[in-house]
Amino acid sequence: MSKIHLIPHKVDKVYESAADIPEGVQMIQAPDIWEEASKGKGNVVAVIDTGCQIDHPNLKDRIIDGKNFTSDYEGDSTNYDDNNGHGTHVSGTVAAYSSQDGISGVAPEASLLVVKVLTGEGSGDYQWIIDGINYAVNWEGPNGEKTRAISMSLGGPEDVPELYDAVKKAVDAGIPVICAAGNSGDDRANTDESAFPGSYNEVIQVGAIDFSRKIAPFSNTNDEIDLVAPGVNILSTYKDGKYAKLSGTSMATPHVSGSLALIINVAEKRFDRRLTQTELYAQLVRRTIPLGYPKSAEGNGLVALAILEKFEQLFDVYTKPYGS
Repeated sequence: MSKIHLIPHKVDKVYESAADIPEGVQMIQAPDIWEEASKGKGNVVAVIDTGCQIDHPNLKDRIIDGKNFTSDYEGDSTNYDDNNGHGTHVSGTVAAYSSQDGISGVAPEASLLVVKVLTGEGSGDYQWIIDGINYAVNWEGPNGEKTRAISMSLGGPEDVPELYDAVKKAVDAGIPVICAAGNSGDDRANTDESAFPGSYNEVIQVGAIDFSRKIAPFSNTNDEIDLVAPGVNILSTYKDGKYAKLSGTSMATPHVSGSLALIINVAEKRFDRRLTQTELYAQLVRRTIPLGYPKSAEGNGLVALAILEKFEQLFDVYTKPYGS
């Protein structure tokens, strides 16, 4: 059996410091619902990747727990530090927190469960991934916290039955699984490119767009694409306490994972109960806008977290009695 790898990505630029709400976070309208969503507080997102820099100033207070399933650090399961940079970047897009210096992620008060399943070289055994997913599903925090979403910016060419079973177990447990579509695209929507686990019907498969709302030429297209998010020149946290701009569907995926941490708080407050995975997916899809591309490229469209509130405000205007 072959290895599973990071979705290939491009490191555009590394920065010593940064202080901003990244353009991608703004593009999906996350700050517009931060107040109503309590910035994702109370929700745990499992990032299954290369680990995370545990003492990064914008991440250290967001990490609730973690585990290393790789052979790195002589197989020390308690050391899930990031020796690649990719996992730290993904984690920052989900939940980086900035009080003054640094950047904010999509859900800056959500918690991160760091699951290191890929080595510093960016590859891992399928069994590591499978064990990592099962760990995230079964994990319970010190105060009874449970994983509410799983983010995976990794993939391989093989449809491994045991990997599918692990994904299915997570979804059956009510946990949305968000996966990168892959970066093997040829800039044509009528040709299919696939990577697993992204191509499983049960996962939320994310393609990438740029800040001009154009589909990134590298973004895989296929009939299982669910939606798209920013994935070109994405600013986030990086190893060694730094920041970086990276490009890839890997970078689009955590925008959606963080979005679910916000949506859970908004929607479950309104329904006054815990929602199922299917209901959470429906709430996510309701917060998208089509961009005019074929479904094989954009699925339901771009995440737009405040779109429902904007419609409600518009509806209020048109339904108020004349002169009120």
